[in-house]
Amino acid sequence: MRNRSAGAALAIPAWAWLLLFFVAPVAMVVWFSFGYKPGVFGTHANDILSFDRYVEAFSPTFFSTFQNTLWVGIIGTVLCFLIGAPVAYWMAFKVKPQRRGILIALVLVPFWTNFLVRTIGWQVIMAPEGWLSSLLQGIGVLDGPLDLLYTRTAVIIGVVYNYLPLMILPLFVAFDRVGPALREASKDLGAGKLATFFRVTLPLSRPGIIAGVLLVFIPLMGDYITATVLGGAKGNMVGQLVASQFQTAQNWALGSAMAVLLMLVIMLTIGVAAALIWLVTLPFRAQNRLVLGPAVPAKTDAPATTPAEVIS
Repeated sequence: MRNRSAGAALAIPAWAWLLLFFVAPVAMVVWFSFGYKPGVFGTHANDILSFDRYVEAFSPTFFSTFQNTLWVGIIGTVLCFLIGAPVAYWMAFKVKPQRRGILIALVLVPFWTNFLVRTIGWQVIMAPEGWLSSLLQGIGVLDGPLDLLYTRTAVIIGVVYNYLPLMILPLFVAFDRVGPALREASKDLGAGKLATFFRVTLPLSRPGIIAGVLLVFIPLMGDYITATVLGGAKGNMVGQLVASQFQTAQNWALGSAMAVLLMLVIMLTIGVAAALIWLVTLPFRAQNRLVLGPAVPAKTDAPATTPAEVIS
């Protein structure tokens, strides 16, 4: 009992932090979403509660913007996985342990710079008058200035760059925990490199894959800095609409309703993706299932003998 009480006491600061900086702000946003904007100079009022702000949030503009946000979120997460998985695999299995610390530090180098600053750096690179445009024109790849900035493609490039380390690190930890012994055992049993990867390494790395996908997809869906700096009007995302309602329009009720809808759709998307993955992998999991039970005697063509016949 004393050990349990001590463990619970140690968790009090974490629970207090969670309640103060997560539960309370989210509850406040939900509460504001049922209110309204009282006037030109007011931000919110909750003396009259209604779902009118949610009706406003379902406007055609918000719906099209959300479609674009969901598309960018899914494509960005998939690209981060396709790029990050080989890098993490190489770091975990091909690099000597003495050099892994240096590579992990290089992966974390972008986080040493402010998020906004490194996004503006991509704006400078992709500008029509930037050095990349001049280089491509100089070698004959382009006939005119680079027309990439303020497009959806520019937003995808920016989010992949900004969130790629959040995919590489969990995958590296997951691959590293698999260890060489299991892979060697798989090869000793006759499995090739691809079979070992898809039937041993990848299934055992599932927690890291889930963590990486969540760490990338959830903040990416709410990102508005990358879309504002690199996307302009063509790369508009829901985060920009929410930020504009709080900062420019001063309509906290409508901004809160949009934020609540964004959170609900993120949870719904994750749930649907998890269900689809579960259904797709169900036949493979059933095929590889190991059943433990009583041994079944082998069938023989010899007639059964009685104890008396054995004695005689």
